[in-house]
Amino acid sequence: MKKAGIIMIIGSLLLLGLFKFPLWNIMLGAPQYPDPLGMNIYIQGIEGNEEFDIQNIDGLNHYIGMKTIPKAEEMWEFDVFPKVIGFMVVLGVIIGVLGFIGKVSYKWFLGWFVLMSVLGALGMYDFNLWLIDYGTDLDPKAIMAYTHPDGTPMTYKPPLIGYQKMLNFDVDSWPATGAYMIFVGMLLTVVAFFVGKKESKQVA
Repeated sequence: MKKAGIIMIIGSLLLLGLFKFPLWNIMLGAPQYPDPLGMNIYIQGIEGNEEFDIQNIDGLNHYIGMKTIPKAEEMWEFDVFPKVIGFMVVLGVIIGVLGFIGKVSYKWFLGWFVLMSVLGALGMYDFNLWLIDYGTDLDPKAIMAYTHPDGTPMTYKPPLIGYQKMLNFDVDSWPATGAYMIFVGMLLTVVAFFVGKKESKQVA
């Protein structure tokens, strides 16, 4: 399974892009901001699209009682996620090498894909929980407390994915380069599974 093993190794190594490129991007545009404010979410922390974007977003959020955007040391995820990705890269490369030399079945490639899918789903679930907390746990003493027509407090959860109008802001939340690298990497491991299956039949 030499070809399958090489594809598996390449797919696993693509996850290393997460240490360089953002996983997710959230942009906020409004008439008073011709250049939208944005933040890039990496597996190691959150950074602004531009130098003062985080500071400006925190300033706006202060008026409606939202928390400040957390620093890396304030969220356990930014300590755990890099370790998980590093482990999955190493595991994938080991499986790919063992497949290359014929020591493991092609089914291990699919096993890696399933494990990565579960971890990815848990990561997205955790990210959504953070967005819910970020947009709903508001300071009741905020300078500007908006309410719905029925009197209930307005919340400001950004969308997990897609577009949403919040007050006079247009909010866009989409996967970034790192997420696409994960997708391609995982797709390659599925390709490796089918190539390995075909190679195994040829040997048999």
